[in-house]
Amino acid sequence: MSNHVKRLYAAVSVLAGHGDIKQRLIKAYEENLAVIDDDDLPIALKQAFADCRHKMSQVDPLNGEGRIRASVRKMSIAEADACAHKLLDLYSDIIRYEDSAQESLPLSIAEQVAVPPFLIKSTSH
Repeated sequence: MSNHVKRLYAAVSVLAGHGDIKQRLIKAYEENLAVIDDDDLPIALKQAFADCRHKMSQVDPLNGEGRIRASVRKMSIAEADACAHKLLDLYSDIIRYEDSAQESLPLSIAEQVAVPPFLIKSTSH
C-alpha cells in the first residue's frame, strides 16, 4: 500500500470516529493529508485533491489558530460534512486506481496462456 493510500486511510479512519465533524475534519487533514503533495498523486486524482486542499485552507487565520482550523471554523456543518465525504471519495478512488495499476495475475492455471511447443527451448541436443 502506497504512502498516500495509508494517509488517506488514516484520515478516513479519523473521520469515521467520534466527536464533532469539524474537529474530526481538522484532525484528519492536519495529521494525515497536509503533507501530501498534489504532484505525487495520480493525474486522475490531482484536481479533486487540490480542490479539497483549497477548501481546507481558503480562510486567513486569526490569533495564530492556523489556516486549516480557520477554514473549517468558517464552514457550516453541511460544508464540513461534504468535505469529509470528498475525502472518502478520494480514498476510494485511489484504492481503485492502485488496484487497476497492478498487473492482473491469472486466477487459475486454466486461465494461463499455454506456450506453444515450438517456442519452448529444448534442453536436449
